[in-house]
Amino acid sequence: MIDPAYVRTMARYNRWQNGSLYAAADTLSEEARRRDRGAFFKSIHATLNHLQWADDVWMSRLTGASRPTGKISDSTSYIDDWEALKRERARLDERIIAWADRLDAADFSGDLKWRSSSDREVVRPRALAIAHFFNHQTHHRGQVHAMLTAAGAQPQDADLIMMPG
Repeated sequence: MIDPAYVRTMARYNRWQNGSLYAAADTLSEEARRRDRGAFFKSIHATLNHLQWADDVWMSRLTGASRPTGKISDSTSYIDDWEALKRERARLDERIIAWADRLDAADFSGDLKWRSSSDREVVRPRALAIAHFFNHQTHHRGQVHAMLTAAGAQPQDADLIMMPG
């Protein structure tokens, strides 16, 4: 299904795309970033917050690190301050890359078991959970990209094939 090289590529894609989205969002006012734009999590800021929270949750599941507090319903207000959110996003992106760089083929075998934010036990194949981690990021970044574009900001191309080497 997936292998260490794929995960390393996706970790770097995640960092590249987050850099693009945050740079584009920085060109907007605070009000524009928080404006309800009709997306699932409503605003650019709220969607980026959800993505930060979810990535922290997934890293806790995948690495055994401490899990962030709150439920998915709290995820849109995870880090309220824009500057702090940017700093934490950059920190987490580097952490994801460091984790990806340590993986080997054995890290994709077996199951991953965790408690969901609704306190339900979930068990899935580890490789599928890792693939989902990156798919979830891409899904929500696509929403943010669309909101930024509609707001007049100009994020970079989001195509994986266009990622700088």
